[in-house]
Amino acid sequence: MYQIEEPIYFYYLAIIPVIVVLFLLAFWWKKRTQKKFTDNALLEKLAPNKSTFKAVLKLVFLVIGISFLVISLVNPKMGTKLKTVKREGVDVVFALDVSKSMLAEDIAPNRLEKAKQIISKIIDKLGSDRVGIIIYAGNSYPLLPITTDHAAAKMFLQNASPDMVSSQGTAINEALNLAKTYYNNDEQTNRFLIIISDGEDHQEETKQVAQNMSEEGVKVYTIGVGTEKGGPIPIKVSGSLVGYKKHKGETVVTRRKTEVLEDIANAAGGRYIDGNKTEKPVDFIENLIANAQKNEFETKQFSDYKDQFQWFIGIGIFFLLIDVFFLDKKTKWIKKIDLFNEQ
Repeated sequence: MYQIEEPIYFYYLAIIPVIVVLFLLAFWWKKRTQKKFTDNALLEKLAPNKSTFKAVLKLVFLVIGISFLVISLVNPKMGTKLKTVKREGVDVVFALDVSKSMLAEDIAPNRLEKAKQIISKIIDKLGSDRVGIIIYAGNSYPLLPITTDHAAAKMFLQNASPDMVSSQGTAINEALNLAKTYYNNDEQTNRFLIIISDGEDHQEETKQVAQNMSEEGVKVYTIGVGTEKGGPIPIKVSGSLVGYKKHKGETVVTRRKTEVLEDIANAAGGRYIDGNKTEKPVDFIENLIANAQKNEFETKQFSDYKDQFQWFIGIGIFFLLIDVFFLDKKTKWIKKIDLFNEQ
């Protein structure tokens, strides 16, 4: 296994074709200039030991030397072994509502961005806990499988949007069913599902699905975003507001359905938290997970990555020294090869 520390330095390899082009131009210019003053036969008598082959060979040494020096700047690292690491933590899965109603701006900047902010801050508070992300609207989709890579979780989270789901609506029960597949550690006794939504659920069986999850050992908590007064759903093109969503000529006003989220949490033996103030759900979930019993699990990773740049520096300097001390005069064995018909 290897790592590349500074891949940006690969751009320096662009100097190699420049050197080759300059060499060819210089070679062509010399040949043309020589023809102005003498012919090939006389030039052979004046400079009998001049070797085109060795000049090309010097160029090859120079190119190889520069290539190795550039690779040394990139600093490749080699992983020497696969290490099994013991970790302790819980499994936390976020189910994020990305329906169009989450674009309402009754809380700043809008419900969806507020939800992302809450999830991101909760992830920052996690230790070695595993985290997964589901997005849902009319359907649910796995945005990120359960993992210990919190940086990847936050990166994927930022890309979540209504455009990522094929149908609109708020099918929380589909997100609940998908979440069941995330808990792949049978020995894990502490499993948390955190639903973040405005509560506009249109399916009656959601409470039953939540209750079933609770019986399977999954603790379900809901976080509500948006206001009960509500707001219109903006329609934007390239970031510019062009209007609001309408139904039968009337502007649609979407409101947070607190009771729906409370019913889901109660059915699952969890709790509902108001998410309009970011600190409240973040602090609650942090304390909840901090006080939960941590289970041990294993992750495997390459460790002991060691720098390898010194080898490339040595090889690069070696070829550059050859280029410096390598004379471009003919030698006896090269005269026998005579690749360029120099005799």
